[in-house]
Amino acid sequence: MSLDAATVRRIARLARIRVEDAEVETLKSELNAILGYVEQLDEVDVDGIAPLASVVQLGLRQREDQLSDGEIAEQVLANAPDRIGNFFAVPKVVE
Repeated sequence: MSLDAATVRRIARLARIRVEDAEVETLKSELNAILGYVEQLDEVDVDGIAPLASVVQLGLRQREDQLSDGEIAEQVLANAPDRIGNFFAVPKVVE
């Protein structure tokens, strides 16, 4: 597939990129080179190859879910300006 100057201008407009007339030929050759590379990829035989989500086949590490309060309530509340038990005390903001 080969792009012409009008197609390059249309792509630039759709991408919201300002392209000067002097840049059109350069972009045309660069885009044609990219499309040529993509056409080469079509020639690769991929029959029998499963699509990959990742190139590294790793399983997810799993651990037991454990409920914990962190056991550091005193350290967390040490700098609180006001507290009630193990909770921050804040002024009422809704009337």
